[in-house]
Amino acid sequence: MFHGLKKKIGLKLYRWFCKRTKPQRDVIVFESNGGNNYTGSPKAIYEKMVALGLDKTYRIFYALKDPKHTIVPGHVRKIKYKSAGYFYAFSVASIWISDSRLSNSIIKKEGVSYIQTWHGTPLKKLALDMDDVAMAGSSNIYRYKANFFDNTQKWDYLLSQNRYSSEIFGRCFAFHKDMLEIGYPRNDILFEKNNKDDIRLLKKKLGLPENKKIILYAPTWRDNDYYGKGNYKFQLKLDFRRLQEKLSRDYIIIVKYHYLVSSEIDWSIYEGFVYDFGRADDISELYLVSDMMITDYSSVMFDYSLLMRPMFFYCYDLEEYRDELRGFYFDFEAEAPGPISQTTEELIQDIENYQAKDYAEKYEAYHKKFNAIDDGHASEKIVGLIEDIVHGRIQTQENPSE
Repeated sequence: MFHGLKKKIGLKLYRWFCKRTKPQRDVIVFESNGGNNYTGSPKAIYEKMVALGLDKTYRIFYALKDPKHTIVPGHVRKIKYKSAGYFYAFSVASIWISDSRLSNSIIKKEGVSYIQTWHGTPLKKLALDMDDVAMAGSSNIYRYKANFFDNTQKWDYLLSQNRYSSEIFGRCFAFHKDMLEIGYPRNDILFEKNNKDDIRLLKKKLGLPENKKIILYAPTWRDNDYYGKGNYKFQLKLDFRRLQEKLSRDYIIIVKYHYLVSSEIDWSIYEGFVYDFGRADDISELYLVSDMMITDYSSVMFDYSLLMRPMFFYCYDLEEYRDELRGFYFDFEAEAPGPISQTTEELIQDIENYQAKDYAEKYEAYHKKFNAIDDGHASEKIVGLIEDIVHGRIQTQENPSE
């Protein structure tokens, strides 16, 4: 009760403060994954600014749920997610950069430019295209869509990885402003560091052995499988003991959770075979060090395919996920550029018998459709946009939320 009252008073003070301040041209605020970590396209854009020395030109804030234990390079002020400093930053910043929805309580004023990088090319239905919702904290589809619509109307620029995404985003987000079809800044590293020397350094940094092949396991979350609002379970549907028995001589597995997953799993029984990388770690580096990837319906499949390395799709709940839980935008089974399995034994056989030539034609078509635009320069394009906005070469759009 006290917490709720404190929150209401805080929001009233924030609204009062917002009415008495104007956005300052040299202030930028970044947020990744709802403040959960320092990753993704916002990180890539910020680090490009640091590389160009622009972190000393602008006053930059980075919103984090754990700023104390999160390392962010350059001249930046780390702010606690939804703290007084957080709301202050959004009230004075002229540019907002995020890869997921911001809180609807944040007020967007005239003179603010909001660059929404989003966090992936869609396979599963999104936002206004959804027929039902079973997410933690959301069960009313009409309220869910209304909240989503209110949020997307604040966006001025939206990044897209391909024409396919642009068409879906325009509809499912009701977005009719500037669609930037330039690829994702977070993928620039896959062009910059996809070489033996950098990969060797990354393996050393991450504490990974160099004498074995590396399998990245990066599944998505399940809307209807959660502990509470925003906290999803990691279901151990793979038999890791069996994987260890069959593959450990030549392989290790690195496990990467989705940032919404809050499960804590004891991997110590698989020591030396399974390496756990939590939701705070940036998956782009894990892409680079891995020789192949296992996923399911996650949008990691679109980014990883830039490396043209083998992908395996472990889809134990394919029919339920496709027909009941979310629904797909394209024929996943027909277009997936790798084998689809539903049991651990099938997956093991797929890995042991994999022949790249069997999927070469399908992989090439997949790459052409989903990520032919990515070229390693998306971050600098966004930095150029920021500079154009700040120096008045682009007029800010007038769409305040109040």
